[in-house]
Amino acid sequence: MHSILKSAALLLAASAAAAQTAPIRIAADLTDTPRKVYHAEIDIPVKPGPVTLTTPQWIPGTHRPTPLVDSITGVVFTAEVAGTKQTLVWRRDDVNMYEYHVTVPKGATSLHAHLDLINPGRQTTKLASLEWEGLLLYPAGIPVAKIAVEPTVIVPKGWGVGTALSPVGSFHGMGPGDVHKFAATTVEQLEDSPVDTGLYYRQFALAPEISPKHFLDVVADEPDDVNIRPATLAEINNLVREADAMYKSHHYNEYHLLLTLTDATGGMGLEHGQSSDNGINEKGFSTDEQQLGNSDLLAHEFTHSWNGKYRRPARLYQPDFATAQQGDLLWVYEGMTQYLGNVLAARSGLKNQQQYREILALSAANLDYKSGRQWRSTEDTAIASSILRGGTASWSNWKRGQDYYQEGELLWLDADTLIRKLTDNKKSLNDFEAIFLAKGGNTGPLIVPYERPELIADLNQVVAYDWATFLHERIDDINPHADLAGIERGGYKLVYNDQPSQAQKTLTAAGGRRGGGISAWYSLGINCGADGTLTDVRWGGPADKAKLAPGQKIYAVDGRTFSGDNLKAAIKKAKGTSEPIHLILEQDGLVTLADINYHDGERYPTLVRVEGTPAYMDDITKPLTTAPTK
Repeated sequence: MHSILKSAALLLAASAAAAQTAPIRIAADLTDTPRKVYHAEIDIPVKPGPVTLTTPQWIPGTHRPTPLVDSITGVVFTAEVAGTKQTLVWRRDDVNMYEYHVTVPKGATSLHAHLDLINPGRQTTKLASLEWEGLLLYPAGIPVAKIAVEPTVIVPKGWGVGTALSPVGSFHGMGPGDVHKFAATTVEQLEDSPVDTGLYYRQFALAPEISPKHFLDVVADEPDDVNIRPATLAEINNLVREADAMYKSHHYNEYHLLLTLTDATGGMGLEHGQSSDNGINEKGFSTDEQQLGNSDLLAHEFTHSWNGKYRRPARLYQPDFATAQQGDLLWVYEGMTQYLGNVLAARSGLKNQQQYREILALSAANLDYKSGRQWRSTEDTAIASSILRGGTASWSNWKRGQDYYQEGELLWLDADTLIRKLTDNKKSLNDFEAIFLAKGGNTGPLIVPYERPELIADLNQVVAYDWATFLHERIDDINPHADLAGIERGGYKLVYNDQPSQAQKTLTAAGGRRGGGISAWYSLGINCGADGTLTDVRWGGPADKAKLAPGQKIYAVDGRTFSGDNLKAAIKKAKGTSEPIHLILEQDGLVTLADINYHDGERYPTLVRVEGTPAYMDDITKPLTTAPTK
């Protein structure tokens, strides 16, 4: 094992051994799920005197402080002294809202805490997801890797449970739930081990020839939905094989792809070291059309086990959940994962090569027409990640959002095609991943931080180049246009047609996390809902020059009641003429008129092949493996 990683592994083992002599015991009770309330009973070893306890604040993967602290309620501390239970007075810290101060009476060796969590966010009458940060409570000021904890989860009777935690026993409880006990772990690892549970649950073993073991755990609101269709299941099996071939390592004891299928709780994608917590609409994998918008979700979160959980930016990893995380390298953590996840989805068959290119075109065009890049660098979108998450859509193109995802995807495509060009297609980013993500070989769950110089050194190990300047120019500098070099070097070109690509049509028709709404972004510079309400206006575009603004509602276009078809007809009618497009708008109860001077017709992005150039993008999305024959 690499000496640095060996030291890290020994340190992890030492941390566990140095944990408190007795572990914290936490029982998470999810039996009140239909009422959207979770409960926790927590026993914490203590010594008499003042103690400060905390709930997690900065959660890995969320890139901002958790808002769940506002939903923690019903907090009661008790201690037993000489056989008598005493209710203790507690006080929240005046500055750190996540901390509780309690004085433990003489003679007490354990402190009991009761917590309720109101509306945890992802539960219905038939299923529930548990991310532990809403229920955890532990001593403040101690590295979370050094705090031992024994978890128990109580679920409604008969519900199945999916998690990467190691089970040590389960039984039917005397009350309304089944009790599932798990092996002792650390607070760091427990927070990294979500639980999905539901009345309708099914587990699929994936790619059995690959070691360690991989599973798909599905919970749904309807019994038939847990039966993933054979074609999709085959593609998810391929995903495990393709990741094994590309990353050439594993950093988990076993891996669980947790998946909830419900229309009630919205989408979800959160990475963890030994599992991923994924949520899509009820029929999100039921047809090829529905699947397209979700095609990269499992691949993206699975990739994070290597890139983000095992290899993590040094200042994005903190020894506790109280210290602020610094996101300047999120263009690696999320951006490279965005690239690799989409590549893996294509290699696995979750989407085909043409769909990969057409969706990439949508992303590249969006970035190329992102007005905010005139003043904000990609690195700043990463540094500011904690304040950009959860922002409004209004003028988002001028503000810029979490662009480190898509900007990172283009950056790493650029790097991949450059490596291929410099080595006559004998090497690729795959070789870099085998160095960077497989450093130390196979490990259990482990965190090995890095800084930018290591990226540069590992890239140079693949092929010598001025990678420092390459990254600086694309990440740190202000770039008025998107990095399209990888697309062009890969044998394609971004163009705009008067008809949307087939992938865009499919995404729009399916709605969900990738589609929906009406877009005239590359023509008029507007996006709007089906009722004509403007969700965003492109800063500097034709609609902006006509003084349109997000929140206005289009009532009529060229004398006709607003509809998507009538808007498109007006754009076509104005092409090549001098007549503006006439709108009737409503805002704040007032009706106004506006004329948009635009005459270039409809414009929809796609990629076209540049003949006579190497088709590196086709090579990139070809499978590395062949599924075993039955």
